[in-house]
Amino acid sequence: MPQDIGKWDLSYTQDRELSWLKFDQRVLEEAADESVPLMERLRFLSIFTSNLDEFFMVRVGSLVDLHLVAPDALDNKGGRTPAQQLSMIYGAVEPMIRRRDSVYAQVSAALAERGVEDIPYEKLKGEDRDYVRSVYRSSIRPLLSPQIIDPSHPFPHLKNKVLYAAAILNDGHHDRLGIVGVPEAVDPIIVLPGRSGAFVRTESVIAAHLRKIFKIYHLTEQAVVAVTRNADIAYDERFDEEDLDLRSHMTRLLRRRERLAPVRLEMQGEAPALRAELLRRLKLEMSQSYVCACPLTLGYAYQLSGLSPTLYDPPFASAWPDYLSRSVPMWRQIEQRDVLLFYPYHSMQPFLELLKESAADPAVLSIQITVYRLARKSAVIKHLCAAAENGKAVTVLVELRARFDEKNNIGWARELEEAGCRILYGPADYKCHAKLCLITRREKGSLRYITQVGTGNYNEKTAGIYTDFCLMTADPAIGADAVSFFQNMLISDLRGSYQRLLVAPVSLKQTLLRLIDAEIARGSRGRIILKTNSVTERELIDKLAQASQAGVRVDLIVRGICCLVPGIPGKTDNITVTSVVGRFLEHSRIYCFGEGALRQIYLSSADIMTRNQVRRVEVACPVQSREVADFLGNYLERILADNVKARRLLSDGTYVACPAEGERVSVQQYYLDHPPVLSPTREYRPGPAERLKRLLHRA
Repeated sequence: MPQDIGKWDLSYTQDRELSWLKFDQRVLEEAADESVPLMERLRFLSIFTSNLDEFFMVRVGSLVDLHLVAPDALDNKGGRTPAQQLSMIYGAVEPMIRRRDSVYAQVSAALAERGVEDIPYEKLKGEDRDYVRSVYRSSIRPLLSPQIIDPSHPFPHLKNKVLYAAAILNDGHHDRLGIVGVPEAVDPIIVLPGRSGAFVRTESVIAAHLRKIFKIYHLTEQAVVAVTRNADIAYDERFDEEDLDLRSHMTRLLRRRERLAPVRLEMQGEAPALRAELLRRLKLEMSQSYVCACPLTLGYAYQLSGLSPTLYDPPFASAWPDYLSRSVPMWRQIEQRDVLLFYPYHSMQPFLELLKESAADPAVLSIQITVYRLARKSAVIKHLCAAAENGKAVTVLVELRARFDEKNNIGWARELEEAGCRILYGPADYKCHAKLCLITRREKGSLRYITQVGTGNYNEKTAGIYTDFCLMTADPAIGADAVSFFQNMLISDLRGSYQRLLVAPVSLKQTLLRLIDAEIARGSRGRIILKTNSVTERELIDKLAQASQAGVRVDLIVRGICCLVPGIPGKTDNITVTSVVGRFLEHSRIYCFGEGALRQIYLSSADIMTRNQVRRVEVACPVQSREVADFLGNYLERILADNVKARRLLSDGTYVACPAEGERVSVQQYYLDHPPVLSPTREYRPGPAERLKRLLHRA
């Protein structure tokens, strides 16, 4: 029997999975927005598609697993069993697929008028047809492995999200299945010579040749298909005896991911008999399959080049902040003032410069850093390796369980180890998602610290497209906490105490609850603004509802999932929920409590989710610089005033555009037009020791 749900008040909460789908729907709205340049709209369609892929791999996959082991388990926000949640998901996705088809048709037609055309193979003529045929014969056909399915040819393993051209074949007596995989080694599109915007998708070329590939059969139905598999691997599974450490264990688990059970079948094109046969083979229900007109993968939107600039957002490059000097060492500037970088409007280069300086600086004794996701070509790794090779003590906590980045991180761990870095992994049962870097220097016989805390990853690529904050400070108390953090991680102590930093799982959630209580005590004078990617943590949701009932004004800025429903009379009527989906991914986490002299602001790596608050290692850092706090407070108010890209969550669970009365306000466009500046550039004034050193040098 289902468990009792009486202890949960479900009147102001909603299902997590449906809330996530509403986020992806907001991404789809950007693709439908005619004010967005055409290629950016195509890219939003690609993002929508890849988001949905990951949703099925992770969230649907975990619900399928939960249904097998605990079918009566109830979600504490929606009050539904796994089977009920899955049924709702399958039904909610179907109209989203239809909407994507419609938007894709509109965008494709508009792009074709501008010379960017996805041409079906059957419509190629003359030299274009000859060129594609030659590419097929020389570079594609030799890599194909067509297969029929019969007693002598068992049903093959269909890889996760790999495209296949499939068909129902008849030999005059029996129907059978034929499958051809699209080789992963070939490009997804063939660009026609002399026509940078005209291309043919590789899967459509292969599909057009199916009759010749299966030439001894009569082809009755065909379609391009893809299988989505459960990617929710169990990281905490007991090590095998041959596994010497987590790295080899993770390598083995990644090989298993490719073999996990299917959770979805996608088909481009109507083929009822083929659909039924594939569902039977894959052991899926009809509700777990989707037929669409749109291509099943749209990653080629990022591969087309040489197109008109008018098809894209205006060019933008992250800049070195005006208030930082290029000629003064970064550590000197950080010692004089806390430095805030605001990605992507600011470049990540000042932080990289700090690492580069530290790698060669004789005064630097050690560098310690956490790594979750990195760029494929990482300057961070380059500088850490150089520091180790220069004799610095470099400690890198590499989180091997960062989903879908496991393989990359295994490789980085090996490279860092070979350079002489000390490598450790996140504690057992707890991913380390914290973004923390500590540089220790010896000056005048004493130790000094430069501590960096981030809301996002040390990834140069995403720093150019995600909004995130990077805070660098010489505060000795924060530095001492960072020392304690890394010492605790080295011995897997998750219960350490800290003066300034809030560290999950020991003190982050508990402190947030206390901070909310403090605002509750102020009643209608209380103020809370939380900017985060998701809100799902039940106890914090209930505490925010309690704050609302006490008259506290609560503004939540939540890009993605929000299980708290605002505007419920007597429960959450003093709470607003705002979501911004725009050119840049809103990724930063900011916790702001109180106003004026009572205001406390934290920058954090943690969302308001149970996994971040109690099942991961996370860090939140207090903002102690007045000018940094003022900047962040102003930024939060600008987001709440956005009436261009912002959406407001209503009490019925739907999102609507914010009223665009008067001046149009877009927070992202504002910072594109007005590069963030904390205060006028300060001239560096050397201290007595530095002045003496310069005088001696001149002498």
